[in-house]
Amino acid sequence: MSNGAVAATTAAGAAAAAAMARATKAMGAIVQVKPEVFLQLLAKTESSLVIGAKGIFWNRNFKYLTNVKGFFFYTESPSVLPLGSAELVWAEKIWIPS
Repeated sequence: MSNGAVAATTAAGAAAAAAMARATKAMGAIVQVKPEVFLQLLAKTESSLVIGAKGIFWNRNFKYLTNVKGFFFYTESPSVLPLGSAELVWAEKIWIPS
């Protein structure tokens, strides 16, 4: 590999890392919790909006995301969670920066 190719690969990796950092800053803190904790948080709020998505391919879990007091809470479950009175919006995909 030439020095130019190495520099281009390094620059692409740095750009990807910077994009992930910007995405995390834009979204704020995302807290992953167990499904039981997620349901407890929903029970403590008066009106909740939950985004849900069904995993595809190798990860078929149901994924859920909600906002409580400025924090985003995320969980995965092998089955549909009983969300009570929370408003549920199904998305095609939930992507969480790692």
